[in-house]
Amino acid sequence: MSVSFNHTIVYATDKHASAEFLARILGLPKPQPMWSFVTVSLENGVALDFLEASGEIAPQHYAFLVSEEEFDQIFLRITAEHIPYWADPARSRAQQINHNDGGRGIYFSDPDGHFLEAITRPYGSG
Repeated sequence: MSVSFNHTIVYATDKHASAEFLARILGLPKPQPMWSFVTVSLENGVALDFLEASGEIAPQHYAFLVSEEEFDQIFLRITAEHIPYWADPARSRAQQINHNDGGRGIYFSDPDGHFLEAITRPYGSG
């Protein structure tokens, strides 16, 4: 039996705004409603199901492996919207891109503080 990741729930104060933010920045198809969720689908069949939470939201980390071309487009959207970004998860290298493993990567936050990452090479692949 092969095991693959299928979906996860992402808690948000406004599921529509958070799902639309992610889809817009990553250049993904428009989020779709599904039951009580708003779903962002990724090309590999994984879905991020946004669900509204009434209490405090514990920020999570979500990393996305993208092509060099996609990274360029993501970076353009981040800078156009004046979204702060970092080269590292400690947020000590503001407004910088990392070049880990011979690729490029950045970290940025969504409206609820989830820490998002776009990388062009898997860590350890260089």
